[in-house]
Amino acid sequence: MEGIMVGFAFVAMLVLIVVVKSVRIVKEYERGVVFRLGRVDPSNLKQPGLRILVPFIDQMFKVDLRTITLDVPPQEVISKDNVTIKVNAVVYFNVMNPIDSVIKVANYYMATSLIAQTTLRNILGQHELDEILAERERIGQALQKIIDEATDVWGVKVTTVEIKDIELPEVMRRAMAKQAEAERERRAKVIAAQAEFEASQKLHEAAQIIEQTATALQLRYLQTLVEIGVENSTTIVFPLPLELTTAFQSILASRSASAKTA
Repeated sequence: MEGIMVGFAFVAMLVLIVVVKSVRIVKEYERGVVFRLGRVDPSNLKQPGLRILVPFIDQMFKVDLRTITLDVPPQEVISKDNVTIKVNAVVYFNVMNPIDSVIKVANYYMATSLIAQTTLRNILGQHELDEILAERERIGQALQKIIDEATDVWGVKVTTVEIKDIELPEVMRRAMAKQAEAERERRAKVIAAQAEFEASQKLHEAAQIIEQTATALQLRYLQTLVEIGVENSTTIVFPLPLELTTAFQSILASRSASAKTA
């Protein structure tokens, strides 16, 4: 009796092992690459759902097709103008060909990370610091194109490469801060000079208009008096019209001429 029970237990264990080896669940975002006796049949790519394998003959590797975010660690780069900086980036990629990603590279994630690091150093070393700071988007597009060409044989598609952070030496940061401050001062002086120039032009135009009409000058005098009178305890000095002064000078001149003839 005990022998029969042991036999049943053995058979049940064997059936359980066969079921475990046979049944696989492939998720919606996965694909299953099946090796049958060491060979891959491209037509036997397992789609999402419950899949049955031949025990001890089939071996399946699941491949994630979702977009993967790869954080490239900071790389020390010497720019074209001999400035040492540290740059890190982020790479977005996904597997387009599950079979190639399994049979053509041992670890596509690690391989993509290493090719991104070396490409980042090589490309940034061809640009000056000002270009790296000002043209991140264009450099990122160049990185994406080069990395994508390298990973295409692995069935990996690189969609985006973004430069996240650029760490500058302390001396370079101080120099750039001084340069930015000097640039702001220059712009402020240019704006102030432009304002003075425009104000002088307007004053010149106003003076020309007032010169054409004597009454306009008198009205301007009266307006000035009204503005001064608004303040409390103010001393007002009445301006003497220039025409009155000219009249007095004419009278004095005629009297002196008469005295001389007399």
